[in-house]
Amino acid sequence: MEIAVIGDSDFTTGFRLAGIKKIYETKGTDDLVPTLQNVLEEREVGVLVIHNDDLASLPEQFRIMLDEMVTPTTIALGGAGESSNLRDKIKQAVGVDLW
Repeated sequence: MEIAVIGDSDFTTGFRLAGIKKIYETKGTDDLVPTLQNVLEEREVGVLVIHNDDLASLPEQFRIMLDEMVTPTTIALGGAGESSNLRDKIKQAVGVDLW
């Protein structure tokens, strides 16, 4: 399984430097939904990292779908919105509370 990162160039730069290969840069919310749909079709993506503000800008049904999916597990980072509970996401993906 691989990690995929979706966001603008400011958000993805650190992940690029960390060696993550699946980087999908978007230029605003018009790019976001089609890019997400393409990433969700890739079977090798196990973890999807997205900026919290980008996640909040998605249509509600899309956010609910991402939240309920086990693979890929969506992790939202940064921004002013609510932070994603990483512990709950790991529990959802693995099926066991590792903490």
